[in-house]
Amino acid sequence: MAQVVAVCISEKKGERKTPVAEVTVKENHGIVGDAHAGDWHRQVSLLAEESIDKMRALGLNVTAGDFAENITTSGIELVTLPIGTRLRVGETLLEVTQIGKECHTRCAIYYQAGDCVMPKEGIFAKVITGGAIRPGDQVQRLD
Repeated sequence: MAQVVAVCISEKKGERKTPVAEVTVKENHGIVGDAHAGDWHRQVSLLAEESIDKMRALGLNVTAGDFAENITTSGIELVTLPIGTRLRVGETLLEVTQIGKECHTRCAIYYQAGDCVMPKEGIFAKVITGGAIRPGDQVQRLD
């Protein structure tokens, strides 16, 4: 069963996010209190724990939120989901809008490890239905 490992927010773009006990997700906006929320196609970012494990295998001491992802998951191959896929995450409904992203500037993780997983394996979604998301919530692909 796929599930949420962590939910994370930050006040500013371009910085690591901090894990919190719960986030409130607003329809057509994103996570309340997060710098990346707004009226655009990348309202919420997701990264798999399995991707973070790849960076740990390179010797980095990294954890949820360190790649600026809002939702860390386990048990689902996020990067293989087609754009338009809908995911039930906790009380919310998200729609995948982008796989990976171009990094215009290299982050601290890139300089430490010579690589970063978020540009290749992170995904982005818009919020169709808002609600709460907490660690332990189920992640379900809807087809």
